[in-house]
Amino acid sequence: MADRREDETNRTDRPSHVVHDDGLPTVREIVALDAVVDGVPEVLVGGDALHARVRWAHVSDSPGVARLLDGGELLLSTGAGWPTDLGELRAFIEGLAAVGISGLVLELGVHYRYVPAVVEATARERGLALIALHREVKFVTLTEAVHSRIISEQTEALRARDEVRERFTALALRGSPADFIVQQLAQTLGAAVVLENLAHEVVAAEVPLAAEEDLFTRWEARSRRAHRQHGQGHAGSRAAAADEWLIVPVEARGIRWGQLVALPGPAHPAGRTSVLEQGAIALALGRLADGDADEWVRIGRQRLVDGLLTGRFAGLPGASARLEAAGLPIDGARLLGVVVTGAAVTARAADAAARELGGRALAGAAPDGVLTAPATIVLLSLPDSRSFDDAAARAFARSLAGGDASAAERLVLSVGSEAADLDELLASAQEAIDLARGPVRRAVRGPVLRRADERPLMRLVTALRDDHRLLEHGERMLTPLVEYDLARGGDLLDVLGAVLAHPGNRTAAAAASHLSRSVFYQRLALIAELLGADLDDGETLTALHLALLVRRSAMR
Repeated sequence: MADRREDETNRTDRPSHVVHDDGLPTVREIVALDAVVDGVPEVLVGGDALHARVRWAHVSDSPGVARLLDGGELLLSTGAGWPTDLGELRAFIEGLAAVGISGLVLELGVHYRYVPAVVEATARERGLALIALHREVKFVTLTEAVHSRIISEQTEALRARDEVRERFTALALRGSPADFIVQQLAQTLGAAVVLENLAHEVVAAEVPLAAEEDLFTRWEARSRRAHRQHGQGHAGSRAAAADEWLIVPVEARGIRWGQLVALPGPAHPAGRTSVLEQGAIALALGRLADGDADEWVRIGRQRLVDGLLTGRFAGLPGASARLEAAGLPIDGARLLGVVVTGAAVTARAADAAARELGGRALAGAAPDGVLTAPATIVLLSLPDSRSFDDAAARAFARSLAGGDASAAERLVLSVGSEAADLDELLASAQEAIDLARGPVRRAVRGPVLRRADERPLMRLVTALRDDHRLLEHGERMLTPLVEYDLARGGDLLDVLGAVLAHPGNRTAAAAASHLSRSVFYQRLALIAELLGADLDDGETLTALHLALLVRRSAMR
């Protein structure tokens, strides 16, 4: 659920921030300028201090200069007016560090022949970059070079920010989905980007497949710690860098829906924070346009389910970590693949129904071509103490229908075998898909429940789906019918399926084929002729049944 802060003015604006690179040059880059190099610079305090951004250059020898500074300045001095007392000199350097100057450049030879030890020691203690110039230079030449560099980079940054703003504004106006905006952010920043909701569950992510396991393992704990370290939590509205993460809230009109997280990456001319903020604005506008519909959840989970079912993941550990980060427990849970047909089911309804059983669920529509009828594929995770028996399955179905009795009557649940890890869960989902392809027999009122455990032959085919001998058997048995149907747009495979689904009952098979009895028997005669087989022979029917199951299972 979104987090509304009623005390804030309703607005849609650029989030405020505390961390901005803004395209400003670093102290290290300034020291490399020709005008500085002419002074034979010696870096006395460097390291991380050289990464400080330089907002401006200021020249002063005054002992009271600290009160004139705002932070981010590179102070140039000869030290002529500095205090002579060592304690006062230490306090002077501490005062400069306290106001947040980016660095101190001391020209030697005019007042100091060497940098006083107390100056170097204090700068080192306070992490203040300290550079000594061993040759006299014109400070006006030096400041001109520094300011030229700053203005040049600021101009480039403004141009880059305009381009980024136009790009993400166009995405928002086109109604681009959240996962596409996250993908564009990752491409723009050249780094992994994650969109999480307020519960720190991953909604969408653009991450190299090989990095998924390391990144998403214990994602919620790591994300919460990162926010806590920087005092952001759920109520803040600042960007923060945590463990080298860049975090920006996604919010508008006083409502926060989540956060964008960018992992370390190269500098961007527009500033990495500015880029991430533009993405956050595009996402917020999309949420406002969606109204109450939770498009983030639907699209993010659909993409995740699609990727799993079509094998678009580098390895099981990484995919498991990604599911855990999305809120689906894997380790130590009872896992089931379920296909729901007969009525429309949303991802939110599936998760809500699972929560009523004490579990969680990810749901997405079946990929194109997998099932002929509209279907929802649900990856269900239940506590180890909770079984998915018939009573629990029917309660789950009623919850999916949201109290709509007529919708609950139409639902058909095809349930795969219970699994203990992701590999088995994917097999369970495939079993459920194979089950959902079969005919529905309604013996009682209410949701229809079908289990893979009750179809041992189908389970065998699913388990051996990639065995070349099984595939060869299916191809050898059915090739004449497949080629006939492809050449003439025929329905012989469907008729054969109806016969095998209703053994010994040709009347029911004809009805299932939606053909008159005379046409149905003509089709049977043609099938027997093409196959050169006796369709009344039990062993032949068994072999054909196996071949047809193999074909259906292979058509993922």
